[in-house]
Amino acid sequence: MKDLIKVGMADLNIAKRPSILTTLGLGSCVGIALYDKIYKIAGLAHIMLPSSTQIKNNTNIAKFADTAIVQLIKQMEQNGASKCNMVAKLAGGAQMFSFGRTSEIMRIGERNAQASKEMLTNMSIPIIAEDTGGNHGRTIELYTEDGNLLVKTIGHGSRYI
Repeated sequence: MKDLIKVGMADLNIAKRPSILTTLGLGSCVGIALYDKIYKIAGLAHIMLPSSTQIKNNTNIAKFADTAIVQLIKQMEQNGASKCNMVAKLAGGAQMFSFGRTSEIMRIGERNAQASKEMLTNMSIPIIAEDTGGNHGRTIELYTEDGNLLVKTIGHGSRYI
């Protein structure tokens, strides 16, 4: 029997096989899934904002793309993973509401996805799949057996990436 480990909003966690990491309700938030394919160790972060440097109340490192990714890698390595084996998958980053003239501040989903991609690139972790953008929410499940990421949506079906 596989353990189902829930990751809340502005939260992160890691798991070894045979477990499933899941997070619910990704709208403009982005789910960052990291997987070490050799040691079968997975990490999942549910980030809300792109950068901890633009916010005064930034004590929750899991809330931001820049700090959550660093922490996720650190925790995975402390549990036996190797950064050179890690790959990433992203989901979320939707534009949940439409605004007449879309200002930069309102494009939070797009900014979250972009910040996540930039941080992963800077950390030399390849992004091998993503399901980002659009205007619909997502729930994801990351399988430690094989690194598959199940993306479930209402009205857009479910698929593995």
